[in-house]
Amino acid sequence: MCFRATSLLCLMLLLLGRNGPSQEFRPAEYQVKAAFLFNFTKFVEWPRRAFASQTSPLVIGILGENPFHDDLGRMIQNKTVDGHPLEIRLLNSAQQATNCHILFISAPQSQQLQETLKALRGNPILTVGETERFTEVGGMINFFLEGTKIRFQINNEAATRAGLKISSKLMSLASR
Repeated sequence: MCFRATSLLCLMLLLLGRNGPSQEFRPAEYQVKAAFLFNFTKFVEWPRRAFASQTSPLVIGILGENPFHDDLGRMIQNKTVDGHPLEIRLLNSAQQATNCHILFISAPQSQQLQETLKALRGNPILTVGETERFTEVGGMINFFLEGTKIRFQINNEAATRAGLKISSKLMSLASR
C-alpha cells in the first residue's frame, strides 16, 4: 500500500511539475512571441510625436490577459531602444492603450477587436495580435502557428496610416 501511495505521489509531482501545483505550465509559444515583441521595437520607427521627450519610455501594452507572465518583463529589463527605456503596461481598455507604442491584443480580446482598432486609428501604435483575420480588420502584425513554428503577417498599409515605418528587414521575415 505504501508503494502505491509513493508511486502516485511521484506521478502527481511529475504531472504538476517539480514545484507542485502552484507552478503554472507556460508553453514556449509565449516566450517566442515575447522575443518577437522585443525585437519589433528595433525594426519599427515611430514618429517623433509618439514620444513626449527623447528619453520617454517606449511602452509595450498588453490588452487583456497577460500570456507572457514574467518572460517579457525579464527580456526587456534595463533595455533601451534609441534612448527610450522599454516599459510594459497591463491594460484593460483601448482608451488606456493610447499611451502605448506597441499594443499586444491577447486572443480573448478578439471579440472587441474591431472596436479596439477603431479607437486606436490614427495613433502611432503598432498593434500586434494572435487571432484569425487580425491584419484583415486593420491590425498591423499577427502571430499564427504554421505547424509548430510561430510566424507573423504584416499589414504595412495599416502601419503606414498610423505613421509607423516598418523596416524592410522585418518585412522580409513576414509570411505572405
